[in-house]
Amino acid sequence: MRLGLVGGAALVAVVGIWACGGGGGGDRSAGPTAPSAGGSAGTTVGIVGNRGAQSFNPNPSEAGQGSTIAWRNDDGTTHRIVFNDGSLDTGNIAPGTSSPAMRVGTDGANYHCTIHPTMVGSIRASSGSPPPCQGIYCE
Repeated sequence: MRLGLVGGAALVAVVGIWACGGGGGGDRSAGPTAPSAGGSAGTTVGIVGNRGAQSFNPNPSEAGQGSTIAWRNDDGTTHRIVFNDGSLDTGNIAPGTSSPAMRVGTDGANYHCTIHPTMVGSIRASSGSPPPCQGIYCE
């Protein structure tokens, strides 16, 4: 079978989207992974490098009940932020870009970079402190 230039380019695009995690898998419409309606974050956390608990600014960050948070990659490498309990996943954040604004639950959260697991952070909820960190991503 021979693909023309257009057919070959379309196949490469589809494979590229699939390989990078786009185009399917996972419902991002509910819970803490849902983007905010306005698209802008109530809180923005800067990703400043692979420095353990100093990888994010501010850390811990604060997000009130029902507010949104986004991560802005101020570093020179790609990062992917995931809540330790798996309830939020930003997808890859390229240098100089930001994640979509995502709703935060009322309990706060601990998170890490899946690409650089020593990068850890937390979000204080309306209760005033982040939940206790448990597991391998705690520092």
